[in-house]
Amino acid sequence: MNSEYNCIPTANCQLSNCQLKMSSIDTIKQPVEKELDKFELHFRGAMRSHVPLLDRIMYYIVKRKGKQVRPMFVFLSAKICGGVTEATYTAASMVELLHTATLVHDDVVDESDERRGFFSINALWKNKVAVLVGDYLFAQGLLLALKNKEFRLLEIISEAVKAMSEGELLQLEKARRLDIKEAIYYEVIRQKTASLIAAACSAGAASTTKDEAVIAQMRLFGENLGIAFQIKDDLFDFGTDDVGKPLGIDIQEKKLTLPLIYALENASRSDKSHVINLIKKHSDKPERVREVISFVKASGGLEYAKAAMERYSTAAFTILDQFPDSLARTAMRELVVYVTQRKK
Repeated sequence: MNSEYNCIPTANCQLSNCQLKMSSIDTIKQPVEKELDKFELHFRGAMRSHVPLLDRIMYYIVKRKGKQVRPMFVFLSAKICGGVTEATYTAASMVELLHTATLVHDDVVDESDERRGFFSINALWKNKVAVLVGDYLFAQGLLLALKNKEFRLLEIISEAVKAMSEGELLQLEKARRLDIKEAIYYEVIRQKTASLIAAACSAGAASTTKDEAVIAQMRLFGENLGIAFQIKDDLFDFGTDDVGKPLGIDIQEKKLTLPLIYALENASRSDKSHVINLIKKHSDKPERVREVISFVKASGGLEYAKAAMERYSTAAFTILDQFPDSLARTAMRELVVYVTQRKK
């Protein structure tokens, strides 16, 4: 490894007190680099279609792929729990197909024209095509499991699809009144965001072991990490770094994130009413969005959210430390740091 910890985070160690040196994603993936290269062939095969339009779109999606973080969760989990098998490649492809499908559908719902600096599918081929592409990707993922008779993987991924849909709908239902409490917030992000990372980790484990206790541990590890990941994403909304996410975009979209929820729950009645009014009626005005951001910062919302993120990160480390030491476990530890300390 090119980069190491100055200390190892454990259950008795708060991450904020550790001097951590964040590894690059290329360094982290070294223990599974060969597997990821082979996975690329599996994934491209799973994306192919005999329909020319669909095949062109699949090629476009493959060309703009991201850092392969979710497949890394699958392969590292498999190595931690026994070793990579052919089923691991199926699991990684299923997770990536599911993730890609949700991104395509999200762009339609959010009316977004860009994704990672590229035009979104709906921007290039319109909403109807984008929805059908997302459906195709979901179906391909499920068929992949059936063709390979990987029924446990099918169950894990199907449960994730269900949870993600429920999380999105719960958020929509509660966001209308801007009255989301902290318990509801955690339920939303557990389903909407953490469920996919939990599925990646548990599917990786299930691809190499039938021990349900081990699979459950990896699922819980992924869930804790997924919650920390989402809180980190919340914090970007109030930062000043160029993270590829516009400052205050969650406020503009009337999403209640953890820093804002904390600030509202600890505000006076008049301040709370004023801020909610700003979000409901003036979130399209940059100066009003900045006023909300200043309110959250002055209320200690950012510090509160950072502490929560560290708690969930530490919980993930505690679970990970129960597995035997290995290069894969070290890389997974570094991946936890990467997703919670990332700048974008």
